[in-house]
Amino acid sequence: MPDRMPDAIPALAVYACTPAQSRGRRHPEAAPDGRSEYQRDRDRIVHSAAFRRLEYKTQVFVNHEGDLFRTRLTHSLEVAQIARTIARSLALNEDLVEAIALAHDLGHTPFGHAGQDALNACMRDFGGFEHNAQSLRVVDELEDKYAEFRGLNLSYETREGILKHCSERRAREFGDIGERFLKRQQPGLEAQLANVADEIAYNNHDVDDGLRARLLTIEAMREVPLFARHHDAVVARYPDLTPKQLRHETIRRMINAQVGDLTENSRRQLRAAAPQTVDEVRSQPQPLIGFSAAMQHDNLELKRFLRERLYQHHQVYRMTYKAKGVVRELFDALFADPRLMPPELFLQTQSAEADQGEAGRARVVADYVAGMTDRYAIDEHERLFDARRLR
Repeated sequence: MPDRMPDAIPALAVYACTPAQSRGRRHPEAAPDGRSEYQRDRDRIVHSAAFRRLEYKTQVFVNHEGDLFRTRLTHSLEVAQIARTIARSLALNEDLVEAIALAHDLGHTPFGHAGQDALNACMRDFGGFEHNAQSLRVVDELEDKYAEFRGLNLSYETREGILKHCSERRAREFGDIGERFLKRQQPGLEAQLANVADEIAYNNHDVDDGLRARLLTIEAMREVPLFARHHDAVVARYPDLTPKQLRHETIRRMINAQVGDLTENSRRQLRAAAPQTVDEVRSQPQPLIGFSAAMQHDNLELKRFLRERLYQHHQVYRMTYKAKGVVRELFDALFADPRLMPPELFLQTQSAEADQGEAGRARVVADYVAGMTDRYAIDEHERLFDARRLR
């Protein structure tokens, strides 16, 4: 018998989302056997084609630039791990927060934010493009393998967490999920938590990848108070570490500090607001899950540094420039002649255009381009524009 039994899963707080109080699914289904509604959501997400494609979609670095850099898939797993840890501490629903975390990037384009910016510019006259809205579109419409409905037919609470923000115009198009934006309401706590866990993961892991790629240096990173504080503590205690160990020890302490601050500050805010139901959470003027003022300031400094020193680094900028060109040229060619797409998608463009005009055709093309992995987009671009590639 082990010396210590695993920690029991705590009872959920009164303000946590529960399947019994769920607002349900777009298409009613019988309750699942042997798992909760939110576990079923998670399982459907993990088994989706869009989730598998995340393995070959970039975070900061294009997928072929190295095997050790993070992808959208590894990022989503890291967000889920951070979110579940905090959810357990706050007695929130771990299954729900995991489902949201795993689904939050399903609509991301190839080449990260560069691809999104390019596709949004291409779609400017047709409603624009935004990856949160596309993630919802993926789970509501584009995943198509079930007999009784399109999409994954996820629960309201998971879908709510996927759509982190949208304009008033788009909110009206989203029906039940858009309603909270029109009413200026908050999402459930699990959705709030997944959003901040996403921020923790991508900021700190971009530091790790930036240092690994040698686009950032330890000396430059010490301009960031959050990094300098933990770096200096590690050096003082372990003066003989290798560069790899020093990098890892510093970043893991940064993450631990942010997780601890988020947990304690959120607990204080929940205690002060004392919501007794999920609806009372939604009626709060501000989110109840968040950093302290001091940690929020440190995070803003970290984000500013990454924006100026990593995301605008000349090597990243050159990749971004090329990536935008690939997405833009693919969209323009496919929009001009949808017959260049696979036959089933060409038929979809015809149907969509008959219903919605050019906007319908554009949306089908955008769905196709957004669903591409980095390497597929590069290969497809080469097939279309390199005369030496006839197939």
